[in-house]
Amino acid sequence: MQFSSKLIEDAVNQISKLPGIGKKTALRLVLHLLKREEVETLALSEALTKLRTEIRYCQTCHNISDKEICTLCTSHRRDQSIICVVENLPDLMAVENTAQYSGVYHILGGIISPIDGIGPDDLKIESLIQRVSNNNISEIILALSPTMEGDTTSFYITKKLKDNTIKISTIARGVPIGGELEYTDEITLGRSILSRVDYGKD
Repeated sequence: MQFSSKLIEDAVNQISKLPGIGKKTALRLVLHLLKREEVETLALSEALTKLRTEIRYCQTCHNISDKEICTLCTSHRRDQSIICVVENLPDLMAVENTAQYSGVYHILGGIISPIDGIGPDDLKIESLIQRVSNNNISEIILALSPTMEGDTTSFYITKKLKDNTIKISTIARGVPIGGELEYTDEITLGRSILSRVDYGKD
């Protein structure tokens, strides 16, 4: 791709490093920014700079925050005795968007994956254990991906919490609404059968 300006080329190269954006899309974005008022482009640049230099991580749950403790952890509307353990921020947002959960969270920052060189010490597991020990926690919900790595992480956390009397649960796994059984993988279908619940007669 030939550029008439080194400035445009540099901008395209940087934007194309973002996931899902190729050189052509990056060029369209750059040209779009050039058409906008200068103040709008400067505002975008300032927002990105402040994002990188001022963002913090909650000291309690490791969520992205503007302060030392995030708004979820300080909210009086949340049940502080229930902790939902998730792998990352997108998972937290996915649970939060269901509007079915009113407890607090704990972001591990990943899952145990020996193949990728990620062990328990690389995750925020120890801070979860300390959080349970130092607070009046009644339940831990393990909302991790139903993969071998996710199950390994859940097992490790459960083992670390074996001396505590708190309830440890996991999100239900089963056939999605509208899904056809013949297209459901065997593991999911098997877990759905094992985790079956009473069918309401009312």
